[in-house]
Amino acid sequence: MLAGRYASRLYGAGCVIAALVLAGCGSGSRAAQAQPQQPFQVGVVTVHPQGIMVTTELPGRTSAYLVAQVHARVDGIVLRRDFKEGAHVGAGQRLYQIDPAPYQAALDGAKAALQKAQATLISTSAQAGRYKVLVAANAISKQDYDNAVAAQAQGAADVAAAKAAVEVAQINLGYTDVRSPISGTIGVSSVTPGAYVQASTATLMATVQQTEPIYVDVTQSTADLLRLRRELASGALQAAGPNEARLQLVLEDGSVYALLGKLEMTDITVDQTTGSVMIRAIFPNPKHVLLPGMFVRARLQEGINDKAMLVPEVGVTHDANGAPTAMIVDADNKVELRTITTTRTEGGDWVVDGGLNPGDRVIVSGLQKVKPGMIVRAVEDPAALAQATGGPAGSADLSTGASSATDTQ
Repeated sequence: MLAGRYASRLYGAGCVIAALVLAGCGSGSRAAQAQPQQPFQVGVVTVHPQGIMVTTELPGRTSAYLVAQVHARVDGIVLRRDFKEGAHVGAGQRLYQIDPAPYQAALDGAKAALQKAQATLISTSAQAGRYKVLVAANAISKQDYDNAVAAQAQGAADVAAAKAAVEVAQINLGYTDVRSPISGTIGVSSVTPGAYVQASTATLMATVQQTEPIYVDVTQSTADLLRLRRELASGALQAAGPNEARLQLVLEDGSVYALLGKLEMTDITVDQTTGSVMIRAIFPNPKHVLLPGMFVRARLQEGINDKAMLVPEVGVTHDANGAPTAMIVDADNKVELRTITTTRTEGGDWVVDGGLNPGDRVIVSGLQKVKPGMIVRAVEDPAALAQATGGPAGSADLSTGASSATDTQ
């Protein structure tokens, strides 16, 4: 009897507890249904016109500032070499010694011929002086006097020719000392002691190159050149000042050369095979890091675009036709799809020249879950957005609404 009453009480208590649980679940479901869905939260960047330096990267090669090929200027046997290959040589420094014996003999012969011509001139001059007195006294004929004067002139000409021969002999003798015409680094010697060199074939003996400073020759297409001139003429680009136009080099290994260069000249002849023109720049090279013939890429400053708008790369997508697009949050917090015009990248941003207005808010986080016409909540700072959602900006969980839906499940 007592057991029955105890079981009845337990059953009644269980029913009450079950009713309370069902009532609680129903009220919670109604509360969840009554809670309004929060707008999707996106990270935006407000764009404004700003001045940026417009640069372009062009391929090129380095070339020596001065190049001197040392050739033989007289015939003869090379007696010795007076330099170390790869060393620095100064202007006027002797590089080779060619056998001077035959040229010394030629010089001595020319000097002897000069002395003979000078002696003859003395004799003919004295005879012309005597004949001048005699012809005045009618002691000799006028013809004899004229012959004496002509002999004197011939003697003077012989002296002049002999002096020239001495000078030529001295020059040829000097050419046996082969000297560097410029200061620079000398390369591999093309001849060795004992080799026979000839002036008639201009035997190449060595090459000296000056690489401080050094030239960098890059090529630019005529289409880009015309575009640059058109943008400068229209005012889309403002020309950089003479002290601002600098070039930066990117070396073959991807490293950036530490020193800046400046524009030297632009060639006026177009290469018919490539449709490009050559641009020459000059770079300091005190440590001789740059060697002639190296392949480099030069970043050329074209001018200043003071109307450019920068949009992070993550905020720019492309449609089916490949045209760049961006999602904009308008004044009513609705998402709008815009087709934009981009020209180049600047760091991690696209340079936008058309399709955006100053003050537009471009979505850079949460693009995967938005579509045109959708009402969203824009957060200006992507970092603040990441903090608000508890995850990195641009991740899948970027909305308060998504978090709320998770909490209610």
